[in-house]
Amino acid sequence: MMAAATGSAGAESPAVFNEFISASYDPTAGVLTLSAAGADKPFATASLSQAGGKARLADVADNAFGACKAIEIAYADGGSDVVLAPAGVPFVLLRATIHNGGNKPTITHDVSAAKVTVDLAAPAGELRALGTGGLEKIDAKPGSYMWMTVAEPKTGRGVVAGWITCDRGSGVVLAEPDGKAVKLTGRIDYGRLKLAAGKAETLETLAVGYFDDARLGMEAWADAVAKVHDIKLPPIMAGYCTWYHCGAGNEKTMAAQAAFAAKHLKPFGLEFLQIDDGWQQGVKKNGPRKNFTACRTDGPYPSGMKATADNIRKAGFVPGLWFMPFAGTHDDPFFADKQDLFAKTADGKPYEVRWGGTCLDMSNPAARKYMRDIVHRVAHEWGYTYFKMDGMWTGSATQLMYVNSGYKDDKIGDAVLADPNFTNIQAYRTGLKLVRETAGDDVFILGCCAPQNMRSYGGAFGMVDAMRIGPDNGWRWKGLKCGPSFGTWNYHLNGRIWHNDPDPLYVRNSMPIEESKLICSWITVAGQLSVSSDAYEPLKPERLNVLKRTMPSHTLPARPVDLFETPLARIWQVTDTDRGGGRFDLVGLYNWDDAESAFDVSLTRLGLDASKTYVGFDYWANEIVPAFSGSLKRTLPKHTCQVLAIRKVSGQPQVLSTSRHICQGIVDLSAESWDASARELTGVSKVVAEDAYELRVLVRTTGGVAKATDVEVSRADSAAGVTITSKPDGDLCRVTIKSKASRDVKWKVRFK
Repeated sequence: MMAAATGSAGAESPAVFNEFISASYDPTAGVLTLSAAGADKPFATASLSQAGGKARLADVADNAFGACKAIEIAYADGGSDVVLAPAGVPFVLLRATIHNGGNKPTITHDVSAAKVTVDLAAPAGELRALGTGGLEKIDAKPGSYMWMTVAEPKTGRGVVAGWITCDRGSGVVLAEPDGKAVKLTGRIDYGRLKLAAGKAETLETLAVGYFDDARLGMEAWADAVAKVHDIKLPPIMAGYCTWYHCGAGNEKTMAAQAAFAAKHLKPFGLEFLQIDDGWQQGVKKNGPRKNFTACRTDGPYPSGMKATADNIRKAGFVPGLWFMPFAGTHDDPFFADKQDLFAKTADGKPYEVRWGGTCLDMSNPAARKYMRDIVHRVAHEWGYTYFKMDGMWTGSATQLMYVNSGYKDDKIGDAVLADPNFTNIQAYRTGLKLVRETAGDDVFILGCCAPQNMRSYGGAFGMVDAMRIGPDNGWRWKGLKCGPSFGTWNYHLNGRIWHNDPDPLYVRNSMPIEESKLICSWITVAGQLSVSSDAYEPLKPERLNVLKRTMPSHTLPARPVDLFETPLARIWQVTDTDRGGGRFDLVGLYNWDDAESAFDVSLTRLGLDASKTYVGFDYWANEIVPAFSGSLKRTLPKHTCQVLAIRKVSGQPQVLSTSRHICQGIVDLSAESWDASARELTGVSKVVAEDAYELRVLVRTTGGVAKATDVEVSRADSAAGVTITSKPDGDLCRVTIKSKASRDVKWKVRFK
C-alpha cells in the first residue's frame, strides 16, 4: 500500500479530514487529535512513532484509496509519519517510515507506531475491549492481533483500531487504562527486520476511527483490509470432514459416505468431501506424519489419493484433502538429504516446534520448490480442489502457542532464515502466495488454524479463502461452544476477509438433539462455513433432517446484537431488506447457560420500530410467535435455541417463514410480490426434490385476517407434476408444495 506524495503549502497545525473523521497535528506538542465529523470534542489523541519533527500538508496518491491530503511529519533521523483521511474511508490512516542513518545494517524487532488515548466520556471501568482474545475489561490489559475495539456496552459506541496491512510485520494492538481514558498501543512485531545502511522502510498501516455502532466500524475495518488486499472470495461451500468421527476414514467408508450423501444431502447443498490426517507417509513423531509427497501404501487409501479423488468427483462432490504445507520432520529418514529446507536455530539446528515438527524455510528457494511440488501433486496430479492446510503458523517459523487468541509473546524472530532480508511474516506470505499460484484460482483454500499461533491470522489476510478461527471443537457441550465464541469475536471477518470456519457442526445420534439444533442454527444464522463430521447413514431421520436445513449458507451480513455485553453473544440478527413486501428479520436466540434463561430484547436494539406490531415464527417449534411490540420476550431451557422469523404486521398478506431452511426463506424464496388489485400473493421458491416445502403465509394484516381462497403453481410446474395445497392455521395459511425434481417453482395464493 505505497503512496506517492508531493508537498504543498505548510501549516502551523496541519489537518486532514473526510466526511467521517478529521485529524489535526500540533507539532509543538507532537500530538495528533482525532475527531468524529460533527462532534463537539475529540474522541482521541495520539502520539506517533517519534516526537518532534516538521509537519506539512501533502498531496498523496494512495494505491488503494486514491488521491487525498496527508499530514507528513519528517524527523531528524530520516524517519517520518504520514496521516491520511481518504474520502469514503471512516478512518484516519497512520503509516510510519523508519530510516537507518548509520553505516551498518540494523535489526528492528518491533515498532510502536502509535499510542492512541481514547476518551469516550465514560470511565474506563465501564468500557470493554474486544479483540481476538474475546471481550475483556480494560484493567486486564488485553492484547489483540491486528485489531481491537474499545466500546461502551450499553450503547455500542466505540473506537476501532486495526492494522490494514501485514506485508512484512505482524500487527498487534494493546490496551490499558490511562486514568479515566484508555490507551491503545499499535505495535508491529517484525522479529528481525534488517535495514541496510542509508535505507528506509515504510511500515504497516494502522486505521483508527470512531463509530456510534462499533460493530459497523469493525466491519468497515474488514472492508478496508479487503480493499487493500484486493480480496475477492469464492462462494462459500458446505461440506464434510472425516476427522471427528473416523480420522482419515478409508476407501470403503468414503465410498459409502459419498454414495449416501449424493442421494440424501447433495440436493440440499452439500458440495465437498474432505479427507483428514492419516493418509500420508512419514514417521509419526511430534505431531502427524509429515511426508506429504505420497500416501501410505499400508494406509487407509491403498489405491492412491488420485483414485479416491476421482471417486469423490464421480459422486458429484469436490474432493478435499488435509495436509501441512510448511512442516516436515527433520529426523525422519525421508528428510535426511533435505536438511537445508528447514529454518534454523541460532546454533544451526533445525527449528523444531511442538506438534508442527520442523518449519520449512519459506525464504529458501529450495524449500519453496519442495512445497510447490507437493501442492502441484495434490491439485493437478491427484485432483483435489479443496485444501485444508493445517499447521499454518509453521510457515512463519514461530513457536506453537495453542490455544492462542489474545496476544502472547512467542519470541518471533528467534528462527534464523536462509535469506536474512526476509521477516517471519514475509516468509509466511511468500509461501502462501506460492500455494495459490501453484494450486490455481479454482482451488478453495482453508487455513487451519489461527489459534495455533495467531501470527498466522493477519499474515494470511488476502491469501486464503477460509480460515479456522477457533481451536478443535468436538461434539460435547464444552467443545461445542468453541466455534461460536471465536466466531463471535471475529464475525466481521466473515465474508469480507475470508469465510470463517468455526469447526464442524454435529447431528450424531449420541448427543442431545437440542444441542445439535443449537450448533446447526448458530453456524447457519451466522453464515459461517458449514462443515459436518458425522457418519451419515447411521443418522436417525430427525438428525438427518436437521443437517439438511443448514445448507446452503446464506450470504447476507449477520451480526451479534449483544457483542459488547457478553463474552459469547446470545442474540444474532440477519436482515433482508430486499424481501418482497418489506423488511424481513431473522433473529437467533441462544442459551449457552446450564440453566433456563429469559430474553427481553428491545425492538429498538434490533433496528425495528418499537411502536409497531410484529409477528414471529419459531422454526424448530414450527409455530407462530403471537403479535408483539416494544420488545421480544422469550424463555429458553438450557442448551437450546430459537430461530425466529420476524415481520411487521402490514396491510397485506406476506410470507413469514418457509420450511426448507433454518433461515426461513433467505436462501430459498427468490421472489415475493403482492398485487393489491388482484389480491394475489405470488412468488418463486427453490424446492428440493421429494422434500415437502411449506410456505407459512402471515394472513394477519392491519385490516384484519385475510382469507386465502385458492392456490396454484405455474402451468409449467403443474405439467412437471408439482402439486400445491393449503390449509388455514389461525394467523397463518400453510401452503405445501411438492415436486419430484428440484426446481424453481412459481406459486400464487389468492385472497378474498
